[in-house]
Order: sequence, then structure tokens, then C-alpha cells
Amino acid sequence: MTICKIEDFISKRNTIGKLFALDVGKKTIGIAVSDPDWKVASPVSILYRRKFTPDMDKLMQMAAEYEIGGMVVGWPLNMDGSAGRRCDSIRDFVHAMLRIKDWPILFYDERLSTVSVERSMLEADMTRQKRSERRDALAATWILQSALDVMAGLDI
Repeated sequence: MTICKIEDFISKRNTIGKLFALDVGKKTIGIAVSDPDWKVASPVSILYRRKFTPDMDKLMQMAAEYEIGGMVVGWPLNMDGSAGRRCDSIRDFVHAMLRIKDWPILFYDERLSTVSVERSMLEADMTRQKRSERRDALAATWILQSALDVMAGLDI
């Protein structure tokens, strides 16, 4: 498999199963999971990054545990829609991951995901520490749920 356009990704729905969403940052990777029917996204955890190999070992272990068949990866476009250095970093991360496990990958626009999640947590009156502990996993959930909603509307 490879990095897919959204239409190609949807066409593989019956063979993929559950999805992981990754919100890849410099220090952490937020992880969320879909249900098998691609309707609901739920937060899983935050992976605190160390080095690529142990990070991938942990991610692959979690993917096997959740029976993951594909990934939605947050695509950090600039606010003007252009791809910058952060997109280059994410692309490199995904290409390295594909050398370990070959599965369909969908890049999905993550602009404002963290802002939206942060706003919701502030409205829920969460402490700064709780927001910090949950931010990345909830951002991954926001990315995945947004992608699932768009794919449901396209339903090719």
C-alpha cells in the first residue's frame, strides 16, 4: 500500500478495518482509533518520543493490539494552505514508517486541531496539567473524526 488520495483510501474501506490517527509532533505522537465501521474516533494515548526505532516498536505493538489496517496522519499545512518544513518532517516520518509496515496512509489537514481541542478543554475547565496530558491524543481524535466525517460524506 502507499500514501493514498482520500477516494482511494475510501475504496479500500472493506479491506482496511480500524484506523489509527497520528498527530506527530517533535516530542509526542497523539494516537486515536476508529471503530471498524469508520464512524467514531476515540483517543488512545500519547507516545512520548525518544528515538525512531523504539517509537515504531511501540506504535506497531499498539497497532497490532488494536487490529489497525490503515492510518490517518495529521498534515500540518500552513494557515495559507501551503506545505512547509513541518510537512516535510511528517512525510519523512511516514516514509520511514512505511518501510516497517506497509499499509494505506491518508494525510489529513490538521490545521486548527490543537486550537479546537484546547478551546474545548478550557470550556470544560480542565487544569493546565490535564490539558497537557490529553492535548495530543485529543488532537489526533479531532483529526480522525474530521476525516471520518468527510469520508462518510463522500462514500464512494
